[in-house]
Amino acid sequence: MPNRSHFNAAHRMMNFIRKEGVTHSSDRAFVLPEKTHHAVIVSDAAELLRSVRDASIQLVVCDPPYNLDMASWDRFNIYSNWASSWLDEVPRVLKDTGSVAIFGGFQFQNERGGDLLDIISYLRKNGRLRLINVIVWHYRNGMSAHRFFANRHEEIVWFAKSARYTFNLDEVRVPYDEETKKQYLRDPRLKPETIEKGKNPTNVWEIPRLNGNSAERVGHPTQKPLEVVRRLVKALSCPGDIVMDFFAGSGSTTRVCVEEGRHSIGSDADPMWPDFLSRQLAQLGALALTRYEILRGPTISSHPVFQGIFQEEPVLPQAATPAVHMAETR
Repeated sequence: MPNRSHFNAAHRMMNFIRKEGVTHSSDRAFVLPEKTHHAVIVSDAAELLRSVRDASIQLVVCDPPYNLDMASWDRFNIYSNWASSWLDEVPRVLKDTGSVAIFGGFQFQNERGGDLLDIISYLRKNGRLRLINVIVWHYRNGMSAHRFFANRHEEIVWFAKSARYTFNLDEVRVPYDEETKKQYLRDPRLKPETIEKGKNPTNVWEIPRLNGNSAERVGHPTQKPLEVVRRLVKALSCPGDIVMDFFAGSGSTTRVCVEEGRHSIGSDADPMWPDFLSRQLAQLGALALTRYEILRGPTISSHPVFQGIFQEEPVLPQAATPAVHMAETR
């Protein structure tokens, strides 16, 4: 019996061009920029988004507050009303090839808090985006429980602007173990070069949470592991693209963009977030693929990389001396 892929026009076309030896756009070689630039802004998410021009951002990665009253930034009277203020702007600012990845969970519906189900429902009813994947981030370490099954996963929803979305599968493939690779190489139906690339990581990612003494920790209470963010950035954007995170929190997205050769716009209403980012960058050493520059203040909107991104009067912090960080090219 045929499976759904037999009726998928995109699957059929990919099979055809591979059979004909044609190179697909997703197979192109990436060229790293000589230097990347990273805007650091203290601003409300919705206000910042309203200052961004249409179709100017390739990827939005965001980990919004859950309204659990963890701090002043995690407290909203009506969560869905607040979330809609920035959700309405995201489709507008994304490029045609762009995507948004939103972290969340389904475990807060009986508490004072937001829920990723609300966000998904809102986007499907009111947005112009298409749901591509619900990614289950599975981890073995977590809190115990006695009145329900202990939670060991969070979700990431991936919405795309159009059917032309960027997806770099080869950049995030997971290597086969040696025994599996040997078995597959004995199968004449499988191409050795495909086996060497590794497998699709699927939409279930087993990546440990950060424990209390993790070397990645910079002091933010909801810091996400770099490897989770890295997989999103590498799969859904290309070197030299602009990635935006308006709930920048611990600065993990900016750090990953530094390491992976993307430009970035990081923002958070919490004035402490640039300090967390500084701690992230202090851990870098020679991990960055290119040289990089951190930009603050009104110099951002006039910078060549960001000049066409903001409206004439963007919402930006007061003037400050740009902090310049360089890393040797690897």
